[in-house]
Amino acid sequence: MDREERIRQRAHEIWEREGRPEGRQQEHWDQAVQEIESEGSEAERGPVTPDPAVGVGSDPAANRAGR
Repeated sequence: MDREERIRQRAHEIWEREGRPEGRQQEHWDQAVQEIESEGSEAERGPVTPDPAVGVGSDPAANRAGR
C-alpha cells in the first residue's frame, strides 16, 4: 500500500473515531500524516534492544564493598 493510501485510511479512522464530524477533513488528514510519518521514523530506527553491559558494575556501593 502506498503512503497516500495509508494516510487516507488513517484519516478516515480518525474521522470515525471522532464521531464523523463535518468540515474537519484537513485536520484529520494532517493528523494522519503526522502519525504515519512518526511510525515510519520508528520503523527506520528499528527495535530497541537492551545493552547487556548496562547495569554490570553500575552499583557504586557494590563496587566500594568489593562485590
